[in-house]
Amino acid sequence: MNNLLDKKYYNRAGSYDDAGHGQPTPARFGAPVLFRSTCRTNVDRSPATASPRFSTLFANPRWGVLSRSLAAIFGGYALASVTTVFCALVLPGARGQAVLTGMLLAILVAACAALWAFATRSALRAWVGILAPTLLMAGISRLLGAWA
Repeated sequence: MNNLLDKKYYNRAGSYDDAGHGQPTPARFGAPVLFRSTCRTNVDRSPATASPRFSTLFANPRWGVLSRSLAAIFGGYALASVTTVFCALVLPGARGQAVLTGMLLAILVAACAALWAFATRSALRAWVGILAPTLLMAGISRLLGAWA
C-alpha cells in the first residue's frame, strides 16, 4: 500500500479515518493528523465580538469586496493622476519629458494600487494605503505651485 494511505486523516466532521480500514469516507481528502492542529486556527467570528453598529451594516462580505474594488478603481485613478502632476513638478529636465515620465509611472502606480487594495487584510487598510500617498503627493504638489 501507499505510505499516504497508512496515515490517519481527519474528515470534515472532525473524526479520523484509518485510511482504508472500514467504510470508505471522504476523509482521505482532509488534513493529516500531524498537520491538523497547525493548519486550522480557531477565530471567534461571532457577532458578539464585532462592533454593533458595523455588524448589521457590513454583515455581508460583499461590502468588503465592493469597498476594495472602489478603492482600486477610484483611489488608484486619483493616485495615478496625482503621481503624474507630482512627477511633472519634481523631475528635472524638460517639462514635456517630466510629464511623459510621470504618465508612464502613473500606469505602474495604478496597477500597484489595485494590487494593494486586494492584498491587505481589510478594506480600511486598502483605502488608507491608497489615500495617504495621494494626499501627501497632492499636498507637496500644491506647495510647489500646482493647481494655482
